[in-house]
Amino acid sequence: MTLILGIETSCDETAAAVVKDGRSILSNVVASQIEIHRRYGGVFPEVASRQHILSITPVVEQALQDAGVKWEDLDGVAVTYGPGLAGALLVGVNLAKAIAWANGLPFLGINHIEAHIYANWLVGEPPSSFPLLCLVVSGGHTSLILMKDHGEYKELGHTLDDAAGEAFDKVARLLGLEFPGGPAIEREAKQGNPRAFNFPRAWLKGTYNFSFSGLKTAVLREVQKYDKSASMKPGHRVPRHLPVADLAASFQEAVVDVLVGKTQQAAEAYQVKEVLLAGGVAANGLLRERMKKALNVPVRWPPPHLCTDNAAMVAAAGYFNLIRGEHSNWDLDVVPGLKLG
Repeated sequence: MTLILGIETSCDETAAAVVKDGRSILSNVVASQIEIHRRYGGVFPEVASRQHILSITPVVEQALQDAGVKWEDLDGVAVTYGPGLAGALLVGVNLAKAIAWANGLPFLGINHIEAHIYANWLVGEPPSSFPLLCLVVSGGHTSLILMKDHGEYKELGHTLDDAAGEAFDKVARLLGLEFPGGPAIEREAKQGNPRAFNFPRAWLKGTYNFSFSGLKTAVLREVQKYDKSASMKPGHRVPRHLPVADLAASFQEAVVDVLVGKTQQAAEAYQVKEVLLAGGVAANGLLRERMKKALNVPVRWPPPHLCTDNAAMVAAAGYFNLIRGEHSNWDLDVVPGLKLG
């Protein structure tokens, strides 16, 4: 039995978890900052860093208590070192180093994107064979990753501007919906007509890259037809008589079309055995439904609480790194723009 303590502080969730053998969650504690950042309509980096400092020690202690383990029971400490907000990442990395050093444990620096992928190993039966295609969609990341084996990745494409989740947040703010924007837009879209507005799809033919900036601007231009002063700034005035549900549904339809289309193309081109969804936007019901219908291979995704940032996924990734004999040097620094593959 191998027990890994995972720590996650890349953005606005302070999280710690204990996972057994990379698959069984013994504890998974998340201190969310959503209510703190809601007033800004997005994550405020300095505020996030300070809140991590306040929350990290009690969160780690709670994770150990919930798992019923002590420091001496652990076999390693895994922590996200990038990508993410520099100040936020530093809180988790420095604490993880201290814990590992004090207890003579392996220290495992984990790529946040890789961690999201490993959330799929925490539920049901694990993927049976490689290669796998991983669509990572969240507030900060939209990437298509070919996973050839554990630890072997090739990035096929990524967003050239806004990530899908970031676009959801900004459009939600424009429509007067709450933060985070993904769940808010999905709820509103259920009441709307996805064909009410013909928003653009950036296909970027010949690549597996994504772009959502033009779509976001198209929604803004449509809203400005109702009020020229409309903007995506926090606290802006939402125009009267705005067809929010139709705008939300049409925007969501455009995002999902591109995500599914690109994934389908890559899955066929690389003859993958399975497709994995990961990241906060992977909780979107329309995306899951369309993806399952469009692909000829199995599609899996984590439950919603493992799609958003958490430490169980970090611990799972740490386990698979550890059994390959990989661990990090003590001089490992945070890498806010870290890539995978």
